[in-house]
Amino acid sequence: MSPAPSAPAAAPEPLAVVGIGADGWDGLSAASRGVLRDAEVLIGGARQLALLPAKCPEFPGERVRWPSPLRPAVPGLLARYAGRRVCVLASGDPMFYGIGRTLGEVAGRPLRILPHPSSVSYACARLGWPVEETEVVTLVGRPAENLARVLYDGHRVLVLSAGAGTPAEVAALLRTHGFGPTRMRVLEQLGGDRERTVEGVAADWAAPPADPLNVIALECAREPGTPPLSTVPGLPDTAYEHDGQLTKRHVRAATLAALAPAPGELLWDIGGGSGSIAIEWLRAHRGCRAVSIERDPVRAERIGRNARGLGVPELRVVHGPAPAALSGLPAPDAVFVGGGLTAPGLLAVCWEALPPGGRIVANTVTLESEALLTDWYRRHGGELVRLAVAHAVPVGGFTGWRQAMPVTQWAAVKPMAR
Repeated sequence: MSPAPSAPAAAPEPLAVVGIGADGWDGLSAASRGVLRDAEVLIGGARQLALLPAKCPEFPGERVRWPSPLRPAVPGLLARYAGRRVCVLASGDPMFYGIGRTLGEVAGRPLRILPHPSSVSYACARLGWPVEETEVVTLVGRPAENLARVLYDGHRVLVLSAGAGTPAEVAALLRTHGFGPTRMRVLEQLGGDRERTVEGVAADWAAPPADPLNVIALECAREPGTPPLSTVPGLPDTAYEHDGQLTKRHVRAATLAALAPAPGELLWDIGGGSGSIAIEWLRAHRGCRAVSIERDPVRAERIGRNARGLGVPELRVVHGPAPAALSGLPAPDAVFVGGGLTAPGLLAVCWEALPPGGRIVANTVTLESEALLTDWYRRHGGELVRLAVAHAVPVGGFTGWRQAMPVTQWAAVKPMAR
């Protein structure tokens, strides 16, 4: 006789996550209040917990502050209170740059999210800006240079502030990048009794430090003479600091088109030079990732400066020769080889590292490297093209063409496994 099948394990109880605003308990919905009343343990940051009255008969449960660092402590803290009704108190909308993402990734149980209006929703309501047409950049735990990538004339941007000193830091960055005429409005304590707005222009911003809980609204305005930077690959060569080791503008645009950046994908930029390929890969989408490998220490430092200046400080720069410096790097979705093609085994290592469907693009101006690319084209297919660019230059009292060195480019997609 067969044993009776065992009953399926009960699904874990969802973890409640309640968003709260500067208006505290009074601003919570009936559903959120009900969850808080029912909780035995309330976990949150110091600021969120302080939004509830110190002695609140509505919530008699135990209050626990998140430790620091937070992320590695989440599983242990939740395990400590296993079997009790736990609620996490979060700021605003927990799934908008909030604790909800971390909990979803490491809590190991489903979530029940009860959001409050986010600071962005409040700010757009006060400003009369459509939310879907407003760029949002967070500087919480991130360098201010991230803002540089969204500076376009007439562009509306909301900056999630890291604290009281962020407005002055933003104003300084705007001046540095030629956006001094930008109108700035600092919206403090949105939704609370102490809400207020401080307004000025980046060029002469002199307001004292803001309330730590603030959002900065920018109406970007470019100074005359500041060169515009496009949203697509092919930035002007003058946008980069370089020593001549730079994939020039027109070839760069063709190279990025062949690499085909997509959200979440990782690029290896080998022989980074000035970092232009990796930088414009990252500028294609905020979810893109890149590593630039450069053997020359001076150029490696220059790549970092270019990345910060063009709004992608997250670019990882690895100093060392390829292929040795590739060891231990996360697997790429795409590889660009702009230098060192003839290094023994380099192309083989790159090809092996690519997953099926991964792309590789290699550029060269020398006959020796061109012969190597021709061989790889013969073996693996793809496209082998020659890119030739000529510029109009003065010839006496007339105008003629000056031909740049032609670039041979091999681009291929690694076939799917059979």
